[in-house]
Amino acid sequence: MSRIHEALRKAEQERASSAAVGRKDELPAINTDALSSSPVAPRNGKLFAPTTGIRDVMAPPSFEVLASRCVHLNWRLDPQVSLVDGGESETGGAERFRTLRSRLFQIAATRPLRRVLITSSLPAEGKSFIAANLAQSLACRQDSRVLLIDGDLRAPRLHLALCAPKSPGLTNCVRGETDEFSVIQIGAQSNLAFLPSGDAVADPAELILGGRVKKLLDFVTPAFDWVILDSPPALAVHDPSLFADLCDGVLFVVKAGETSYENAVKGSSEFREKNLLGVVLNQIQEADMYAGDYYYGKTYGRTRK
Repeated sequence: MSRIHEALRKAEQERASSAAVGRKDELPAINTDALSSSPVAPRNGKLFAPTTGIRDVMAPPSFEVLASRCVHLNWRLDPQVSLVDGGESETGGAERFRTLRSRLFQIAATRPLRRVLITSSLPAEGKSFIAANLAQSLACRQDSRVLLIDGDLRAPRLHLALCAPKSPGLTNCVRGETDEFSVIQIGAQSNLAFLPSGDAVADPAELILGGRVKKLLDFVTPAFDWVILDSPPALAVHDPSLFADLCDGVLFVVKAGETSYENAVKGSSEFREKNLLGVVLNQIQEADMYAGDYYYGKTYGRTRK
């Protein structure tokens, strides 16, 4: 865990010296030296029907079957959020996500790793930004099929990054209002799928604890190589800890110049027994470039116009 503490201390030093500007060109740094159970698919079963809930009538589908029955949309990626546009961009931001992607593949070669939770200590640290760009970067590999899930059921934002509808989504499916195929969207980058949050619910934690979220994940996961799940902040609500129990690993996002060391340590400690993969230091300043531990300044490898 020492490298994680180095990253958290780095964020505290950034915070003390100067506030992060908060623009897209301040790029994430990555420290994943901290290194899960393999997702288990149900024996059979279409999970949800609009009126009867769970029905055991079919096995989990292949990606091809799932893609043929899902909603196909022409997403318009928000240029203020998306650093990875479906191709192998040469910008510094895209390179950092390729670094993170490579690290995840290295870990996956040594242990089961398919579902990855993205969270942070507090709001506005960039977790949804990291989740969206990591999913796009993973999907840039032609042999990599990726599902991006908005699990922040209290303040969802991923649908804004894709300019996609928020519902129907996860909550609608889990409550039995629609089936699993109707809530998964696929865009022009045909190996990237999106499961939005769905309509607001009174108690998201109870919804997660009810067991149907796990059944939904177990049903769709076999069709994908990676499932990236964005969750609420860890110090705000209990949802991330519940989601972590359903995932193979956790990436913890820290905002340089903003997140206090105490909050970062307290937030990340929630996941020390839940396969904490590492810390992503977001919006690091150029002066703090330290390539040896995956710290990069905002202009490293970036071509300015």
